[in-house]
Amino acid sequence: MPDNHIVFGAAAIPEPDRAWLAAAERLPIESVWHGGHVLPRTGTGEVLTRLALMTAWTERVRVGTAVLLAPLYQPVVLAKQIADLDVHSGGRLSIGVGVGGEFPHEFDAVGVPVAERGPRTDETLEILRALWSGGPVSHHGKFFHFDDVELHPVALRDASGAAPRSARPGGPPLLVSGRKGAAMRRAARLGNGWMPYLVSPDAYARTVTTVREHAESAGRDLDASGFEWMIFLYCSIRRDRDRARDDVAKFLGKAYGDKPGGMLDRIAPAGTPEDVAARLQEYVNAGVRHFVISPAAHEDTLDVITLAAEEVLPRLVAPPAPEAGAEPGGAAGEPSAAASALSAPTAGSAS
Repeated sequence: MPDNHIVFGAAAIPEPDRAWLAAAERLPIESVWHGGHVLPRTGTGEVLTRLALMTAWTERVRVGTAVLLAPLYQPVVLAKQIADLDVHSGGRLSIGVGVGGEFPHEFDAVGVPVAERGPRTDETLEILRALWSGGPVSHHGKFFHFDDVELHPVALRDASGAAPRSARPGGPPLLVSGRKGAAMRRAARLGNGWMPYLVSPDAYARTVTTVREHAESAGRDLDASGFEWMIFLYCSIRRDRDRARDDVAKFLGKAYGDKPGGMLDRIAPAGTPEDVAARLQEYVNAGVRHFVISPAAHEDTLDVITLAAEEVLPRLVAPPAPEAGAEPGGAAGEPSAAASALSAPTAGSAS
């Protein structure tokens, strides 16, 4: 991989908070992220609302969705909303996309069949990129039809009357999330990056190989296009190792406690900064260059991000860039029991 610079981002959970974001922006991190369902079962926010708040409440860092459930949104409206926010942010947006499916009731409510979520997402990504590229766009696909639609993002002038701040040509990066083969194909063909979640280092290395193979088949050079290799990583970092492990067990154990022994440890690192750095180095060796650290904890989440940025990140070392013809991302042998279990995620949320 030509870019061997390792960076950290932070998930601003449970809700965007102005003071939390200000403190996070003072840390050596490069991005902040949030997701959100349309009809969550609890009183939590929707992703574009959260994105707007984070855009307004930050100044330096990239701001992204992790993830936006693309099939639930009308793509022309979505293109306009994102383009306007990107201008307001000064070109700091990154859009992580997924297909969802774990909450079928929200698909029913917006009139989208769950079984169509994958192809609808593909078509939505194509429309977003076309509209963000400028000029009139006509599209006649399986799900969406329109002629001569031209997107005009908001243009902003500052108090000095300087030239208007305009949208980025081509729009913000589209980062594909998921764990299944369809998501990997989508990333290779339509994405500017790959951002899986709940995968072990071994599993991540295999996804790198798969995404690259699909891109090669599509005639796409990922390295030349600046493709980003990311991961959304639940973890807890504490001075007290037992507290960190207890954090993860309470945060993820209800959903994943029935997995084989060691599963949570493989997909959600927990421990002291030294412990977690050793685990994250495995992900670096597998190909990750941008970690989105999502605190797997219900309390003191800024402490987790602080330790990650100040004490874990400096310990990570990127391997030398591979020579021409070498397989990047590390070799992957037979999957471990924990990694194999990842091939069956819940409710199609990773397609």
